[in-house]
Amino acid sequence: MPSLTEKDRPIVQLLLNTGTCPRCILRFCCVGSQTLYRRPHKDLMKDLKEFLKNNKEKEDTVCLEVVDPPCKRIRLEHAEEEPDDLNHNGALQQIPSVNDENTAMETSAVKVCNVCLGILQEFCKADFVKKVCQKINSANYQFTSFVFSVSLPPQLSVREHAAWLLVKQEMGKLGLSLAKDDIVQLKEAYKWIIHPQFLFEVSVVFAHPETEEECHFLATACPDCFKPAKNKQSVFTRMAVIKALEKIKEEDFLKHFPCPPSSPKNLCVALEIQCNNGAVFVAGRYNKYSRNLPQTPWIIDGERKLESSVEELISEHLMAEFKADSFNFSSSGREDVDVRTLGNGRPFAIELVNPRRIHFTAEEMKGLQQTINNSSDKIQVRDLQLVTREAIGRMKEGEEEKTKTYSALIWTDKAIQKEDIAFLDDIKELKLDQKTPLRVLHRRPLAVRCRIIHTMKSEYIDEHHFRLHLKTQAGTYIKEFVHGDFGRTKPNIGSLLNRTADILELDVESVDVDWPPAL
Repeated sequence: MPSLTEKDRPIVQLLLNTGTCPRCILRFCCVGSQTLYRRPHKDLMKDLKEFLKNNKEKEDTVCLEVVDPPCKRIRLEHAEEEPDDLNHNGALQQIPSVNDENTAMETSAVKVCNVCLGILQEFCKADFVKKVCQKINSANYQFTSFVFSVSLPPQLSVREHAAWLLVKQEMGKLGLSLAKDDIVQLKEAYKWIIHPQFLFEVSVVFAHPETEEECHFLATACPDCFKPAKNKQSVFTRMAVIKALEKIKEEDFLKHFPCPPSSPKNLCVALEIQCNNGAVFVAGRYNKYSRNLPQTPWIIDGERKLESSVEELISEHLMAEFKADSFNFSSSGREDVDVRTLGNGRPFAIELVNPRRIHFTAEEMKGLQQTINNSSDKIQVRDLQLVTREAIGRMKEGEEEKTKTYSALIWTDKAIQKEDIAFLDDIKELKLDQKTPLRVLHRRPLAVRCRIIHTMKSEYIDEHHFRLHLKTQAGTYIKEFVHGDFGRTKPNIGSLLNRTADILELDVESVDVDWPPAL
């Protein structure tokens, strides 16, 4: 049974007198009972007043009676109405305040809480929870459970710090202490009250325009804590404010901020209620039959070069079916725009961000695969399936460790006979030193990479052409192995044949990564 003890009496009395709400008082008394925070505001206020009335000699410990905790998996749309804490015009109703001398109850209007700015007063009631439910229902998401999160104004940390200094000073007079880390975090208390157990995420973003400049003095006292960032609209983030509060001296803080914090005129506002589903991952293998199709959109200096790409031909159908906001495409290596991928294809995975639909049967995935394949003759996909984020790591592991098989059509400047290329078939485990190719030097660091050609098999065509089948270490630049890249790849086909060689066509025949599982 959660309880307040005699040592909590001065904290309760002090914070009530300075305009702090009952739930914030419980936080500063380090009460960890989730159920207790869910009690209506009026009941909590009544219990705190009864606690202060109790005679110390009669009872050293007063237990706050609580009902059994409700089922965690509640249906929020049927949540029972709690007693209203606000009157019809939006102002907080009249509740008694506490007199320091005799703890007599006087009637006066309770203002918005000077610590939580009304978040633990107004935004814990069934009406607001219903708004959250309506937002979820209107967003049309598929989900079985969800995560509830809140985004709090950074000035709440400043106000909490001020209240903590006040309480710490009062307890010091009694020979007691209160560590800041022992205070129940406002976010935790709020989630306890709402207590949804709904990996779908609902996020409520709070703001309080009236007090938004209260953090600004910290920028002067601790300038190192507030540095501009590309993705941040303001330097005064919650984490930056907390870091500054850890650094600033108490005396410097008290020079700039009132202790106790003043009571604001207005409540916080809920700027928005955001719904986000956890990402869904789809994997498979693709074949690419076009020599004029890049794997990803081909954009140079802001100008698109070709109208489509492998990732777009696949993802447009997945995006439509999963109703996702965006996607991230990855694969086990990549082929050039003029290279085909044949055989059993190249493994790929697509992360679908914030999908509305997440449940697909094996038959539905098979139908989706057929839809993709019917939409274009440039690509085909196979083994399309839902996978976990962790499983994608198996695909990435194969990029450098596994082997790949290629077929290259090669031209030579000097005439060749079949016996001139036959020796290539006998070369095994040929070690190459490949300096970063000139064609990719603008996007890859300059380095010399050691790669291995495991086997080669030549197929004579005519005096100036032959086909070479190669099994190589993943990451080998095949084109450069053929023409030498002005001596940047050694040895190369040109140097082995002692003549100029160039590559006319290249096909990927297999990517030896055993993932995803064949269906």
